[in-house]
Amino acid sequence: MKILVRLLFFALLSTEGGAQQSFEDRHEKALEDVGDIVQIVLPAAAGISTIYLNDEAGFWQFAKSFGSAVAITYALKYTINKPRPEQATDGHAFPSGHTAVAFSGASFIQRRYGWAYGAPAYGLAAFVAYSRLEGQNDRHDVWDVLGGAAVGIGTTYLFTTPYQRDHYELTFYGGKDMYLVGIRYRF
Repeated sequence: MKILVRLLFFALLSTEGGAQQSFEDRHEKALEDVGDIVQIVLPAAAGISTIYLNDEAGFWQFAKSFGSAVAITYALKYTINKPRPEQATDGHAFPSGHTAVAFSGASFIQRRYGWAYGAPAYGLAAFVAYSRLEGQNDRHDVWDVLGGAAVGIGTTYLFTTPYQRDHYELTFYGGKDMYLVGIRYRF
């Protein structure tokens, strides 16, 4: 968590500014920069958590859900080719890729490891969506970010199951004229 706070603080300090840029321009640039960082942090945290927990099944579920989210997002972007707000010339606004990636990571964390970890992750994903709406040049509208969130969450729920820890342990003891079989269950 400390690392994330430092990255966000660095992004706010490192935005280009000066007398030629207004406060609003610097604010929008900082908002967009922080959103760019967080949209990478969320799926990275999801992937690293599977490695840290030695959750091989979760790793493959994340790989399938994240890969599908990215593939579907870009297939829709080039199929629909919706123009961006404020007449930006590059098009491909729907769905928001930043939002799809962020919500893919957040929903995986929530679906696999529970709401205790998922609620803050969803909060960060919502911030990414907000940064795409209010950041520099208003890259997306509400429908774009809702579409990105739907793709990210939908692919996660398609491929991901809740994490199941071993709740029981079977023990055996053999000694002098005595044999014991035990079951220990953890809630």
